[in-house]
Amino acid sequence: MAVRAQLSGEVTVPSFSLDDANMPLFTVGQVAEMLEVQQAFLRRLDEFHVVRPSRSAGGQRRYTRNEIVIVRYVADLMEDGLTLAAIGRVLRLEARVRELEAERDALRAELHRVRSAAED
Repeated sequence: MAVRAQLSGEVTVPSFSLDDANMPLFTVGQVAEMLEVQQAFLRRLDEFHVVRPSRSAGGQRRYTRNEIVIVRYVADLMEDGLTLAAIGRVLRLEARVRELEAERDALRAELHRVRSAAED
């Protein structure tokens, strides 16, 4: 997607991939420093399939901004006393709830559409 600006005519400037919250940009060291956690903690999250960052061509973990938010959430849950296994289950259940809510919303919209068509 491009950003448009007016400068004595129209100029198209490409948007940066930095704007993409799903772009894997951050290294283990950067994330550890940002969140004030140990690098070993981040590797453990990967090993337990709680947060699975992508890998660079050289095999290094690269985290997205969205994954960093999840890591922060996981760290908070661990501070509350949950184990990694329990946290993995919580994350899966929360994802399932979001799926079911989206399905419910779609069904409500369809029901509304059908009722509106029946009234006509």
